[in-house]
Amino acid sequence: MIKIKQKVLVVDDEDNIRMLVRFNLEKAGYEVSEADDGHKAIEMAVNLIPDIVILDLMLPGIDGLEVCRNLKRNPRTAALPIIMLTAKSDEIDRVIGLELGADDYMTKPFSQRELVARIKAVLRRSNVLAGNGEELALGRLRMNFSQYEAWLDNEKLELTPKEYELLKLLAENAGKVFSREQLLEKIWGYEYFGDTRTVDVHVRHLRAKLERVPEMAEAIETVRGVGYRLAK
Repeated sequence: MIKIKQKVLVVDDEDNIRMLVRFNLEKAGYEVSEADDGHKAIEMAVNLIPDIVILDLMLPGIDGLEVCRNLKRNPRTAALPIIMLTAKSDEIDRVIGLELGADDYMTKPFSQRELVARIKAVLRRSNVLAGNGEELALGRLRMNFSQYEAWLDNEKLELTPKEYELLKLLAENAGKVFSREQLLEKIWGYEYFGDTRTVDVHVRHLRAKLERVPEMAEAIETVRGVGYRLAK
């Protein structure tokens, strides 16, 4: 099974902290990007659309509170989970950050093991909320059900209605195997029942549109003799 790595953007102006966090997060199986100032953090968050941002409050240029405020105002990044890193004396800023929409905070110095645990907990909560609402996030794929849109990183996917419904069904049930007949019934209706080639063609087209992120295209797995699933 293809394992889709979740992306973490680490924002801190201290090189040694970023290096230590990167080492531990990569060891835990995450894909890590780094930014050392506020302006770069905003640019990278918009371009990369990470799964979570680890954000230090004390940054050169613009501080972490302004970065948080900017990300929460931008529709592309408003749903990104944020864990703030603060000094013990920054209680007021910590409260403001939480009011701005940050999901959690940790005070320096902090345990790397605890940081990994906090990241897992925040991602678990955010994925549950996204899956139960109008949006769904799975790795580098994001879907907005109310707007009938799907995004891969920061680029909108141009999908046909059936491709969208197929991707939505697989994403909402990641890890579950659907037979071709089940997919025909759920997406095309009984009038197509028996013509399983329709499913194969749409899966092939869908993979082609996801191929700019190879792990996402490969995540649509063929289960030999049965059908398809989207890997968790």
